[in-house]
Amino acid sequence: MGRPKLTTIFTSNNHQRLPSSDPTRQNLVGDKSDAPNDGFPSSVFGFLRRLMSGNKIDGGSRTEAEEKVYSWLYALAQSDKYVVFEYVGSTERGLSFTEAERRLKENGPNVPLDHSFPSWWHLLWNAFFHPFNIILIVLSVVSYITSDNPNGCIMLVLVFISVSLRFYQEYSSSKAAMKLSELVRCPVKVQRCAGRVVQTELTVQIDQRDVVAGDIVIFEPGDLFPGDVRLLSSKHLVVSQSSLTGESMTTEKTADIREDQSTPLLELRNICFMGTNVVSGSGTGLVVSTGSKTYMSTMFSAIGKRKPPDDFENVASALTPQMLPLIVNTSLAKGALSMARDRCIVKSITAIRDMGSMDVLCIDKTGTLTMNRAIMVNHLDSQGLPKEKVLRFAFLNSYFKTDQKYPLDDAILAYVYTNGYRFQPSKWSKIDEIPFDFIRRRVSVILETESYVEDRDHQFLKRFMVTKGALEEVMKVCSFIEHVDSGAISTLSSEDYQRILSMAEEVSNEGLRTIGVAIKRLKLPNSNGSMANDEAFESDMVFLGLVTFFDPPKDSAKQALWLLAEKGVKAKVLTGDSLSLAIRVCKEVGIKTTHVITGPELELLSQESFHGTVKQATVLARLTPTQKLRVVQSLQTVGKHVVGFLGDGVNDSLALDAANVGISVDSGVSVAKDFADIILLEKDLNVLVAGVEQGRLTFGNTMKYLKMSVIANVGSVISLLIATLVLQYEPLSPKQLLTQNFLYSVGQIAIPWDKMEEDYVKTPQRWSRKGLPLFILWNGPVCTICDVATLVFLYFYYHATDLEDDRFFHSAWFIEGLLMQTLIIHLIRTEKIPFIQEVASWPVICSTVVISAIGIAILYTPIGEVMGFVYLPLSYFGFLVVLFVGYFSVGQVVKRLYIFVYKRWL
Repeated sequence: MGRPKLTTIFTSNNHQRLPSSDPTRQNLVGDKSDAPNDGFPSSVFGFLRRLMSGNKIDGGSRTEAEEKVYSWLYALAQSDKYVVFEYVGSTERGLSFTEAERRLKENGPNVPLDHSFPSWWHLLWNAFFHPFNIILIVLSVVSYITSDNPNGCIMLVLVFISVSLRFYQEYSSSKAAMKLSELVRCPVKVQRCAGRVVQTELTVQIDQRDVVAGDIVIFEPGDLFPGDVRLLSSKHLVVSQSSLTGESMTTEKTADIREDQSTPLLELRNICFMGTNVVSGSGTGLVVSTGSKTYMSTMFSAIGKRKPPDDFENVASALTPQMLPLIVNTSLAKGALSMARDRCIVKSITAIRDMGSMDVLCIDKTGTLTMNRAIMVNHLDSQGLPKEKVLRFAFLNSYFKTDQKYPLDDAILAYVYTNGYRFQPSKWSKIDEIPFDFIRRRVSVILETESYVEDRDHQFLKRFMVTKGALEEVMKVCSFIEHVDSGAISTLSSEDYQRILSMAEEVSNEGLRTIGVAIKRLKLPNSNGSMANDEAFESDMVFLGLVTFFDPPKDSAKQALWLLAEKGVKAKVLTGDSLSLAIRVCKEVGIKTTHVITGPELELLSQESFHGTVKQATVLARLTPTQKLRVVQSLQTVGKHVVGFLGDGVNDSLALDAANVGISVDSGVSVAKDFADIILLEKDLNVLVAGVEQGRLTFGNTMKYLKMSVIANVGSVISLLIATLVLQYEPLSPKQLLTQNFLYSVGQIAIPWDKMEEDYVKTPQRWSRKGLPLFILWNGPVCTICDVATLVFLYFYYHATDLEDDRFFHSAWFIEGLLMQTLIIHLIRTEKIPFIQEVASWPVICSTVVISAIGIAILYTPIGEVMGFVYLPLSYFGFLVVLFVGYFSVGQVVKRLYIFVYKRWL
């Protein structure tokens, strides 16, 4: 009779694995050019090249340095450990002190980054050389030449602010990169040989920076690997690679194995990587790579070099340089304060604008979506059926163990208490305990009861051992198995062993974690209660079954992801965890799992298939840090997406640095927080929803200013040219024009406090180079027509050219231009009819009224007389009312036609 099918939460298997098109390992080759030099001239020409080329990045390519590291490590992993000495040029005794010193001088200190961190003056130069600053400096020089000193001073102040902010950000980024080198600073035990005639092997302790390729290192629990290491000997070696993979699970390593080419790099069992650490066990290893040639160094060498270009900053600043920094920074600062109230710290305020454009959010691991705690799901016997006996002894083990409580123990206790089980632990007493360690991966307790414990089928002796832990480790010490039907105990056969492993694999594929439970009856009491020989006690046990656990999703995660999807932001999970766990959690929170793939499968794809797969996949599991980076870059360059990345580990630093919006959490490692643009004080995706809305509000208000200012400036220049040609004199004097621009600029400060229409914040907003010229072409002539209408009215109605002086025309043109530039915001800010269907926020309304009133009042004050203004008749103001009614009517018609053609406004 076949084994009953396990009861699972998910009955359908609707996810498909994305195909691996190439059966052999292929080179996902792209650009292999060297990084540009950081000198002054190259930085200048490098900027020009990036501006013209768009700085395209092939997200599916490996660099030449990465290919060398991969090939080198695979060659060593496939070779016998004694042959490796020849590859590295070392001996079984280690290097001599003289040879080690020579190699250190030749190759330099063993630091993880082949990078000399720039000095402060270099960073200051790079901060200064920026297109926005150059434009402002040129304009300020022109202002001083034309005696427009106030305007020149304002522009130089803006340059100072811009350079200061950029220098601060670059300096902070440089400090973050320096911290990577601190991750592996530690003393290291190495084996060296000394002596002229008879060489003696010595164990010496040196600084990690002094380790060279060819050194034999000796390691024990707690040690960090100072370079990439090929194992020579190992004893129960367990290593944590969380700094590279982000997984909390440990990895067993062994020297007595030869790997093959099909094993993923980070799963090579005879290779240990720089920056990883020993959890338990000991051994020796041959250092095969140090410094810039290690996997860790190659992985982090891309930091700071592949950020996508900021088209908005490079282009928009050249169009309206005067008030753009103030308006943009005020909008961003307001957004940062708003997000701070939601427990979200904004480090780079430009990231708020990018959040408004973000349409893909990559989440680093499933733990971000879950509560990060275990909940017990079921207690199954050897046949896969729920059985209370398994739960009883798992509970007793967790209840009485005292060495260290783990989350799984709390989950078992909580399950028993909340479900009403009464196992009466007061009737039991603990005799002794064999604590958990990373070699055995199990914990055992010896318990005794005052009386016999009745079970359905038989009685137990008063004293026995209860063991629980990793399923395979528990089964290693089991010789018997209890049958579910009769309760009889029989020998654990190989068929039983394979059946239980298959059952556990099936449970694991549902995203559940399992532990095994076993017992052993002790016939002879131990007088002193001492575990003299752990291995002798933990043997010939009876396997009872297994207990399953699940890390449940957060209650807020599903709602937050739904709100993000509603706003046009798609979620992708990029994790180092197993695929089954990622699929389970994604189903719980509503992320589609119809297209999934793993990192090793991505390695087999061609360049074209890589980009297509990344575009389709929603769950990408078992990814290395560099694969996370390439996925982000592929989405940015080939997919043309604005990408946000949420991560909190060292292994996420590459993707955090490359993403348009890097997001970390306050509990993350310091390096991840340094590279992030936004830090969440709590792991709640709803904060990101608010950030997206704030980003779109900021972007929308910025676009209002930009488009309004460009139209007003273009229309004003054309109108001034026409008026000058008609009148044969300047329509406004320099000081009158400066006053008009000053009042107009002050009025724009209220724009960041304007509101946006609900439809606007529902979709991602992107900056378009092509869209702005078209917008000007459609809407600019409307302003010019109104100015020309004013010129015609003044010419024919007031006969302005017949006046003895030009002060009347100057006064009339000043008022019309100021009111036009002040009121244009109300037409541009909304797709609807201004003042009827949509009204601006009260700060914008107040700003319009105040600036207009000040401009008109100037004509009737001594200031106006000094500036050459005269009183205007009431009839002229009546004309302006008619003029602006006509302007808004024509402008609204043009607006509707523009929206009809291009399907968008701002």
